[in-house]
Amino acid sequence: MILTGNTILITGGGSGIGRGLAEAFHALGNKVIIAARRQNVLDKTTEANPGMASAVLDIEDPAAIRAFAARITSQHPALNVLINNAGVLKPENLKSHEKDSGDPEAMVTTNLLGPIRLTAALLPHLQKQPAAAILNVSSGLGFVPLPSAPTYSATKAALHSYTLALRVQLRDTPVQVVEIIPPYVQTELEDRTRRTIPVPCR
Repeated sequence: MILTGNTILITGGGSGIGRGLAEAFHALGNKVIIAARRQNVLDKTTEANPGMASAVLDIEDPAAIRAFAARITSQHPALNVLINNAGVLKPENLKSHEKDSGDPEAMVTTNLLGPIRLTAALLPHLQKQPAAAILNVSSGLGFVPLPSAPTYSATKAALHSYTLALRVQLRDTPVQVVEIIPPYVQTELEDRTRRTIPVPCR
């Protein structure tokens, strides 16, 4: 992947690893658009990085993803790089008899279905670019699961598998597919109200 001269969309780009990636690519002279649910988080990041753009995205809503993709490609027709970074981790006690809170479904929707749906929505546009790339941020927990985060680990294993298949399917197109497997990093990934375990970020 060429590291300069791109127009890059980064989900979860307002904080954590996403913000780190956004600021690094921004410093290299790329046009960077960060997307996340919380406007206040996006605003803090763009204010600290003049020239960086932002857009609110509900990665859990399929209709919102399709509308977002149409809007973002219209506003930024040179968009040629997608970084699927948004993620959520919530610890689980599988022996607990508490009523299901919906946390597993939320993690599957955000961590796996979100990247799949956004990739599908943007792929027709990306394939029209002279050079493009899709970068999926997975995790070492997709290879060695964390017992206290079974669903999170499973979503990252699935994202790894999806990335491998996507790379093969796009090998004859201008779209390069890259998997980013970050090391242990402390971020705000885990829900603040349930911070009960050390969190390997991503």
